[in-house]
Amino acid sequence: MAQTPDAASSLPPEILPADSKLQTLATGLGFTEGPVWTNQDGGYLLFSDIPNSKILKWTAKAGLTTFREKSNQANGNTRDREGRLLSCEHESRRVTLTEKDGSITILADSYNNKKLNSPNDIVVKSDGTLWFTDPPYGLPKGELKEQAHNFVFCYDPSVKTLAPVAEDFDMPNGLCFSPDETKLYIADSGAPHHIRVFDIEPAINSREALIPWRLTNGKIFCTIDKGVPDGIRCDEKGNVFSTAGDGIQIFSPEGKLLGKIPVPQSPANCCFGGQDNKTLFITARTTLYSIRLSTAGAIRN
Repeated sequence: MAQTPDAASSLPPEILPADSKLQTLATGLGFTEGPVWTNQDGGYLLFSDIPNSKILKWTAKAGLTTFREKSNQANGNTRDREGRLLSCEHESRRVTLTEKDGSITILADSYNNKKLNSPNDIVVKSDGTLWFTDPPYGLPKGELKEQAHNFVFCYDPSVKTLAPVAEDFDMPNGLCFSPDETKLYIADSGAPHHIRVFDIEPAINSREALIPWRLTNGKIFCTIDKGVPDGIRCDEKGNVFSTAGDGIQIFSPEGKLLGKIPVPQSPANCCFGGQDNKTLFITARTTLYSIRLSTAGAIRN
């Protein structure tokens, strides 16, 4: 594993150890996205190679292998409360669940009898509800956009119901919960290039009651100064890690920029992993990186 020197930039030691170095785990790929870690089977990382329509697997022992050959250009991945893989697929315009026997179940592919745009990124709340963004970035060539907005959706698997929780984003992209799950952060990688934060509250009216939650009190949390925000994650202290044009930018729970982790290629996504949840895995264009942190991820999917 190649090391990149000078990985840290003005980050306090409680976030990044002074001697931590950026590691190159794999390179020469198409466009990497959607990393998700599991401690199952000794621990491994899955992530997407979108243009090659694959989901790849990385382990410290075996390095890089192929988990799924035909992923329908999967982008974002996460795991449900049972550890099963959830994937946002561009080509098929759907969100799927990989069962423990390897079979695939379609969870969502339409809203109001119209096809989804191209589901992008996804997170799971501790009650089992799935939250995903649906910009048209991955709309298959020759196919038309059918949704009126670029929605952020919530899906309740207990009643198999899908409903939008936000519709005023330009290009909703990465999303993550605060450690206590009272807030949801959503990146807008369109013109605003900022991250917004919302309170999560119980549904109160008939439309919202299709799902158990609604988003309220939305406000701008931070603005990315280099490039745009894409994948985002929260650590156990409530700090927000956002991909950006110059690497990973880390913000305090109040939205103050704490520092950056420079990355040679502009990252598209990141996730916490490793047995102690203190390794940050970074998918950046053609390369997969990692770096050891002092802080752990907020929620293990």
